[in-house]
Amino acid sequence: MKEERSLSLLQLMVNEGLVPSLEEEENRKTVIEKLKQIVVAWVKRVAWQRRLPKQDIAVTSATLLTYGSYGLGVHGSESDIDALCVGPYFATMVDDFFIVLYNMLKSRPEVSEIYCVKDVKVPLMRFVFDGILIDLPFVQLKVLVVPENLDILNPVFLRDIDETGWKSLSRVLANTQICRLVPDLKSMLRCVKFWAKRRGVYGNLNGFLGGIHLAILAAFVCQCDPFVGLSALISHFFKKFAFWPWPRPVELQDETLHPTLNPTETRLYMPIRLPFSSYEYCHSNITKSTFYKIRTEFLRGHNLTKDLLKFDFDWHNVLEPFPYTKKYAWFLKIFLSASKQDELGDWVGWIKSRFCCLLFKLEEVQGLCDPNPAEYIDVNIADPHVIF
Repeated sequence: MKEERSLSLLQLMVNEGLVPSLEEEENRKTVIEKLKQIVVAWVKRVAWQRRLPKQDIAVTSATLLTYGSYGLGVHGSESDIDALCVGPYFATMVDDFFIVLYNMLKSRPEVSEIYCVKDVKVPLMRFVFDGILIDLPFVQLKVLVVPENLDILNPVFLRDIDETGWKSLSRVLANTQICRLVPDLKSMLRCVKFWAKRRGVYGNLNGFLGGIHLAILAAFVCQCDPFVGLSALISHFFKKFAFWPWPRPVELQDETLHPTLNPTETRLYMPIRLPFSSYEYCHSNITKSTFYKIRTEFLRGHNLTKDLLKFDFDWHNVLEPFPYTKKYAWFLKIFLSASKQDELGDWVGWIKSRFCCLLFKLEEVQGLCDPNPAEYIDVNIADPHVIF
């Protein structure tokens, strides 16, 4: 019966369009390969502009490392691709990445809607390549040759990286370590992300759980129960975190690390340790009200999945969309506009990086947002020509 529950859940994921077709997968692979060729050509052009010796120009290289939902293999047909551009020591972000590479990409017929987002913690370029949205941050390594099959966990490549580069790189490091510790995570994580989106507790921007948070939580449950099926893992996931003694940190089991307590980070509502570090935690915008909402949804999931063998059990009940319009009568929309696409990109990035401040302000208003202001804030960032 449990196996039947697992199969029905997998089929539901397919029916909802969460599993991309083989054609879509091949299209994504082709896009990644084209982008890799572009960044290699870019870094050789920069090397020539820097007047490096001919032998250095011949051997120097750059590469792309995917992360996020695509890197973890849980992307859907409509998902974007997060890819980190990894360049050698002489390629800079300001002059080479945001100017030279930007112009090379802008001139490509496959590329559209390209703009730079600079005023954020992780600066990046955002563009559409053959119909797929790409987020492309940058990190500079202190080497001449960046191998295509780069082992990013090798400490040789991690020396002397600046703070901005480290923030960009940390996302790839987290993905890589999660895949190493829990290689068979895809089906469970795909289900958990779908649940979080349906129930309105997904999105670090809005004070909820981001993709990396859910990936670590799902991997943690897989480590605790390595020999059970998908349906049981989902049930254990809800039970585990419905009654988790927060703010006790969640951390993956890794014999190579010796975690140390960071009192500042454990003051977070839901501290989740990054799997490649002994002391770093996932960036979190979770507030008092969003914490309440997340805990409520964990408990609801537990109540609905604690008896998987009931004859009338149905995954559709667990994954029912949150009834916003039935629960709330008032909503807040935020519109942003700009005369130029590049300016809009910077404006959007600036607002996103400070959006959590709005949640804190709303929580200070007595009676306005009790218990959960973030549930009914709808962020709509657009102008007449560009929609994000």
